[in-house]
Amino acid sequence: MARIKIGVIGASGYTGSDLVRLAACHPGMEIAVLTANSHAGKAMAEVFPHLAHLKLPTLIKNEEADWSKVEAVFCGLPHATSQAVIRELPKHLKVIDMSADFRLRDAAVYEKWYGGAHQALDLQKDAVYGLTEHYRDDIKTARLVACPGCYPTAVLIMLLPLVKAGLIDASDLIIDAKSGVSGAGRSLKQNVLFCEAGEGLSPYGVASHRHSPEIEQEISRAGGAQVIVNFTPHLIPMSRGELCTSYAKLKGGATAADCVAALEKHYKDEPFVFMAPKGVMPSTQYVRGSNNVMLGVYADRVPGRVILISTLDNLVKGSAGQAIQNFNLMFGLPESQGLEQVALFP
Repeated sequence: MARIKIGVIGASGYTGSDLVRLAACHPGMEIAVLTANSHAGKAMAEVFPHLAHLKLPTLIKNEEADWSKVEAVFCGLPHATSQAVIRELPKHLKVIDMSADFRLRDAAVYEKWYGGAHQALDLQKDAVYGLTEHYRDDIKTARLVACPGCYPTAVLIMLLPLVKAGLIDASDLIIDAKSGVSGAGRSLKQNVLFCEAGEGLSPYGVASHRHSPEIEQEISRAGGAQVIVNFTPHLIPMSRGELCTSYAKLKGGATAADCVAALEKHYKDEPFVFMAPKGVMPSTQYVRGSNNVMLGVYADRVPGRVILISTLDNLVKGSAGQAIQNFNLMFGLPESQGLEQVALFP
């Protein structure tokens, strides 16, 4: 069977390089084009020595790419830069975007949170939100898939089934989220320098993080009413991994056990979502390097409330892995193909 030729735009970032790492072992993919404007002309091995043993195309500028024989493109550009690039791509290409540029369904909400008008409204109306486990049928027939952010993926996989089942109050959600430093990208920033981030824990984007409207968009859609969530992310001094603890009010006499049952029912046939074993708390170490999401549900000491913990690898299920999962759906391949990696532990 012929492999599907793919391209990666923005291959010199963390999400782009992890996409290349996974795609190189995918039996249905052939990496044909790699772009990185700031590193054009370099071998991928110069930028990421851990990929030196792979036979990969030389990095080129976006405008130099020949897309004529490519069937799918993964876009790993920074937020607010993908729209203009994707708008100019040939129409025969299927596009899986890992930035935030097509995640928000409402262009006015995008402009408010990203500080500029949407540059590809004609594409936005056809973009499918790429939370695989909840929009699988739409993703199968899409031309453009907007992969969710890492925080929304962890939060929504936990909360959407519970909101849809009417077990928790969607208007009363507190989300405490923590992510490894790779979530900030590879560009130089003072707050992610070793001396700034190491041996410490710091909140950021307090009451202003751009993943908030994305989470609210999907929970509001699931619950049938507009909601606002209390979402605060924190930076953890580790390279990759993410853990979200959500605090919710139970509805109609529901219990933590009811929440567990609803999640087990919803995800019983899913290859990458599973409940933590009895007596085990979800931990980033249990999903590192994999496309898995581990969930845990616990009765709160506060009557009528529940504690919901979800964890994933922000670069895999939170980005590149989910992108490949969506690619598999778009091309009719087994959904777990190329994503069978077991978590790396310790």
